[in-house]
Amino acid sequence: MTALLPVDEAVARIIVGAAPVSCDYVTLNEAGGRTLGEPLKARRGQPPFDASSMDGYAVRAADTFGASASIPAYLKIAGSIEMGADAGKRALQKGQAMRIATGGMLPPGADAVVMIEHTDEVGDGTVEIHRGVSPWEHVLQIGDDVVKNAPIFARGRRLRAHDLGALTGLGITRVPVFKRPRVGLLSSGDEIIPPDKTPRPGQVRNINEYALVAMAGEAGAVVTDYGVVRDRAEALRKTLAQALARNDVVLISGGSSVGTKDITLDVISSFPQSEIVFHGIAVAPGKPTILARAAGKPVLGLPGHPVSALVIFALFGAPLLRVIGGENDAGVFAPRHAVRARLAQNVASQPGREDHVRVQLVREGDTLLARPLPGKSGAIFNLVQADGLVRIDASAEGLEAGTEVEVAVF
Repeated sequence: MTALLPVDEAVARIIVGAAPVSCDYVTLNEAGGRTLGEPLKARRGQPPFDASSMDGYAVRAADTFGASASIPAYLKIAGSIEMGADAGKRALQKGQAMRIATGGMLPPGADAVVMIEHTDEVGDGTVEIHRGVSPWEHVLQIGDDVVKNAPIFARGRRLRAHDLGALTGLGITRVPVFKRPRVGLLSSGDEIIPPDKTPRPGQVRNINEYALVAMAGEAGAVVTDYGVVRDRAEALRKTLAQALARNDVVLISGGSSVGTKDITLDVISSFPQSEIVFHGIAVAPGKPTILARAAGKPVLGLPGHPVSALVIFALFGAPLLRVIGGENDAGVFAPRHAVRARLAQNVASQPGREDHVRVQLVREGDTLLARPLPGKSGAIFNLVQADGLVRIDASAEGLEAGTEVEVAVF
């Protein structure tokens, strides 16, 4: 193996040349979790009218100045503003108030809302005001939420449920999104068998296949599984050709370590527009990772050991798919969910290699502890028991117990 590539350089090489897929318009019902292909602007202000943010009474603020529980202001009730009704033709006069619900439209002349908790109706069409309000108190004015034509979402944003609600409020029902990246997954290895078969000595069930299909789906991709390919150059080339022809990126599980690497690298190099971008990253687990291009498309070779494969996919594979899916480069390598915790015990590390240590999160009193889980790269239940990963910089010789660390939560 050639010299191991530092992690930051591997990150840079993964992004270079990872062109996003094309865009399409979809309805908001189809847009959840998709990535915006164009920036969006507000077609209208929100709210489109001055609206109450409380249940209570629409008033002229000046009519309530100085009001208190001991010296209330008395206003004549001029009616009620029904939800969804246009209050634009019912001007509020001096000394008057109108009942209003949260979200109701303020009538002309009103410039504040008194909360219902600070009022009492006295039975003769009059309301007592027990607390004065200032102008525009408890009111959402036109454009307070968003101004007409203001930019709201940038290209490359992955749309969340809250985003869809906000777009609905602006009357936007269709949005341009990147298509889901198409991913071809193939597993390489004579020892790999389907999960419903009983392994003979030396055989293992195909753990990586099922886990990677799910993880790629979570990263926004549509996965085609090409199954297990034997460690034969002709078989690997045939399946890889099919995957390259029909997908935007190809994942090869296994075939990156000593013994099978030459077959994998030679097969990739036999395609037009091919190059081996790197083979080997200064990271643990997952050192023998391959990034290549074949027929102009990215090919990521993952280690065969389950823990190594799944950790490397989380660190590099999912970000690659998210970039191809249109997300902005800057954020794809940052953990989606992270918490701060104290390391429960010392952790050793080899200088020159970035380590990603599997940890359990345990709360003791007011302290959140990250407890390291020792285990080898083939021990899948070691990864299952972990809550996340702690990164140890390549320049460090380890971390001491009590060190505050960031845990990238699964």
